[in-house]
Amino acid sequence: MTVCNKLFAVLCGLTFSAMAFASDEAGLAAVRDLGRLNGQALACGQKESAAWVRILMLNHAPKTRAYGEAYEEGTNQSFIAHNRGTPCPAAAELAAQVDAITQRLKKVLPAPGQVPQGHSPAETAPNAVVPRYLLQDPNGRAVSNEDFLGRFQLVTFGYTSCPDVCPTTLLEMKEVLRLLGFKAAQLQPIFITVDPERDSAQVLREYTAAFDPRILGLRGSEELTRRAAAEFRMRYEKVRDPAAPPGSYTVDHSAGMVLLGPDGRTAARFAYATPARQIAERIDALLQEEIRRMPVQRLQR
Repeated sequence: MTVCNKLFAVLCGLTFSAMAFASDEAGLAAVRDLGRLNGQALACGQKESAAWVRILMLNHAPKTRAYGEAYEEGTNQSFIAHNRGTPCPAAAELAAQVDAITQRLKKVLPAPGQVPQGHSPAETAPNAVVPRYLLQDPNGRAVSNEDFLGRFQLVTFGYTSCPDVCPTTLLEMKEVLRLLGFKAAQLQPIFITVDPERDSAQVLREYTAAFDPRILGLRGSEELTRRAAAEFRMRYEKVRDPAAPPGSYTVDHSAGMVLLGPDGRTAARFAYATPARQIAERIDALLQEEIRRMPVQRLQR
């Protein structure tokens, strides 16, 4: 290699390093600002926006310590500022801010097919992941992701003491089943509790049955619950008030529903508050697509 070539290689290396550094800086800055929106939404009681921010963080930010710390830093700064008197924006203004950060994240930290377009309760595209889980139904029977191969699964995580997000989600799930009519037989709705400490088998059975007896409640040990949540890219953590009794706490968790196809792979992710009709139409379209493929599959055997 000549001196010129060596020099060119060094310069190229420096250029690519600078580009990578600039990309990292832009990504970290965007995630830090996303954290600020999270803190703002939490401090102002804007739960829907906070849920959306979590989805953006989960789908876009690299799973590294640097990005996690940037997000936490932004959240803490904004949350403290609002607790010290910074006024809360109107819901429409906060939604516009989430729109802007969504577009920015797509540009600096693209994740094709995983994040909904804009700030609207829309589904995401499939990512071909096969979430695995091993839990128990209310009768104590072991249930795994392989038990429902050949059918669609509509899965959500929550807990029976959840004051708003979980009941809303299960009402939407019930409505999806109603809208699908007889086709709902090809769909298994599942509610996985993230609070197995308080959600006993009996509590879980009564809770899901109150919405629709077809909704299957699943629970497991803390370790198996954590593993299942990680497989579905869902997060949750207990939130305790220091002044409250030991058994009194809430659980902050990812919202929305995940649709698995007959092959067990992720077919779609629906953000919290996605209209039930939109979810049902998407599932119906996938069912029709599956039916159209069946003759071809039989011919290939």
